Amino acid sequence: MSAHGGPPQAEAHVDLDAYRENLRLLGDLAPASALMAVVKADAYGHGMTEIGRAARQAGADWLGVATVEEALALRSGGDDGPVLCWLASPGASYAAAVAADVEVTASSVGQLEEIVAAGGRPRVQLKVDTGLSRNGAAPEEWPDLVEAAARARDAGRIEITGTWSHLACADDPEHPANELQERAFRAALDVVTAAGVDPGLRHLANSAATLTRPSTHLDLVRVGIAAYGIPPDPRLSIDLPLRPALTLRARLAAVRRVPAGTGVSYGHRYVTERPTTLGLVPVGYGEGVHRAATGRAEAGFAGRRVPVVGTICMDQLVVDLGDLPADRGDVVTLFGDGSDGEPSATDWAEAAGTIGYEVVTGLGGRIRHTYGGRR
Repeated sequence: MSAHGGPPQAEAHVDLDAYRENLRLLGDLAPASALMAVVKADAYGHGMTEIGRAARQAGADWLGVATVEEALALRSGGDDGPVLCWLASPGASYAAAVAADVEVTASSVGQLEEIVAAGGRPRVQLKVDTGLSRNGAAPEEWPDLVEAAARARDAGRIEITGTWSHLACADDPEHPANELQERAFRAALDVVTAAGVDPGLRHLANSAATLTRPSTHLDLVRVGIAAYGIPPDPRLSIDLPLRPALTLRARLAAVRRVPAGTGVSYGHRYVTERPTTLGLVPVGYGEGVHRAATGRAEAGFAGRRVPVVGTICMDQLVVDLGDLPADRGDVVTLFGDGSDGEPSATDWAEAAGTIGYEVVTGLGGRIRHTYGGRR
């Protein structure tokens, strides 16, 4: 029910059973490694507090987020297990992270100095850039970061708990960058041990590497998009029964029968070729539904796929229901797990020319999130 007592107009239902089972299946691929469930960006649009709780129930040893603020939100939501964050601009709330027993990441000497200045005895993981050219200390800067961390450790200012990096091309298992990055990471670990530092938890594998590259599993695997039942890349062959956890549905706000030759939505980019029934779905790009999917996306209705027609608008879109019986209030499923024939988030990503990550992470606006099992 909505805050005013009626059923939600648009709903993103998260099947927590599916999420927990996906996480268990992924963890079974790396039985000797600890499991981190990545719940950044509001758990990829699924709801960070609820997903974090489900991840712990499924046996996740760690939760991973990007920012200190996300980590503190987990603590405010009641999580008290190991949490790592890794992305921070100068001025981040490191003192609050230390007080909340959140582990932080240092990717440069300057960042490490800021962490140390926060006081306490922060638990710090060191990140090296092995070829993504994004966050992490560059190879030429890595020895200086390790030496600075060793000095801070010896002074009792920090505890070093992990060493890690991130893969650029793991969703393409044959890409030569994967082997090059593994070698670079092993070389970076050699620098750590040569400095007399215990590297702590060594981790490199993301979802794709957890699925396809056991040599990267090491001490911990970081599982993100795959745990939500969405493939890291639709071309990646996955021999696991992962099930999408999120279903986006809405109730028809209007139904009308129209003749052939009827223009639909802005610009009349779609004109009906025959008498047909149009259904008005009250979601649009204000809810994160991609306007770029105009003319290419489908939705699920009454066990069938129906085309999304005309320009997708800020608040609404139109589906062509043909001769299917329909009434106001009937449910249209934009994407889900496919159990009733509806498209997946990956299908919508293809229609919009983007990736499944963006389709689910961008949901918001007036969509109400609900939680439970499959329904």
